[in-house]
Amino acid sequence: MPNRDLNKVASIAMAGLKAQSIRMRVIAQNIANADSVAEVPGGLPYRRKTLTFKNQLDKQLGVPLVKPAKYGYDTSDFQYKYEPGNPLAGVGGYVAYPNVDPVIEQADLREAQRTYEANLGVIDTTRTMLSKTIGLIK
Repeated sequence: MPNRDLNKVASIAMAGLKAQSIRMRVIAQNIANADSVAEVPGGLPYRRKTLTFKNQLDKQLGVPLVKPAKYGYDTSDFQYKYEPGNPLAGVGGYVAYPNVDPVIEQADLREAQRTYEANLGVIDTTRTMLSKTIGLIK
């Protein structure tokens, strides 16, 4: 029975690893596009991507696992800078920049990394406990 419980713990942590990995990928896309502009004059730039999660019951194990639920877009306003000489400037000489704040993205990335590392620690501890349990049985 303890073996089954440890498998449940490992499954929960693995789901957390996968979720945080996907979250870090979305954050990396946001950071990579933080300074991009539209490809055509007066066009819209990159819009910050978002990701939400949900709990989903793993019926086989009977435990809730975190799963990516929905990809979305941040609907906050773009940043506009007055650059009348820029060939990408729209009417009035303003250029639209993404609604990505690199400071917020870095903070989110740090949080995702720490959560990923915590889940990795749970998996490592579970693996150690399983090994010790098998050692006791021998």
